[in-house]
Amino acid sequence: MPHLEAVKHILDTTLGLNGRALEAHTPLLGSLPELDSMAVIGVIAALEAHFGIEVADEDIHARHFTTVATLHDFIVARLRP
Repeated sequence: MPHLEAVKHILDTTLGLNGRALEAHTPLLGSLPELDSMAVIGVIAALEAHFGIEVADEDIHARHFTTVATLHDFIVARLRP
């Protein structure tokens, strides 16, 4: 997972997790109280800025925030031409 560490860092800093351990299998939506609907917007904005991508509102689904790995996979798919 080539960008996993960057995704974990962005989650940590955007959500203010203070270095809480995040692994690929770590559940996100519904498991991290810091990740509410407003925080999702902040995380997406931070990912867009870091990776130089654009994510349309209609492309954001809860399934992308199931785990750190599913969010990573969503971002990696956006990086491909």
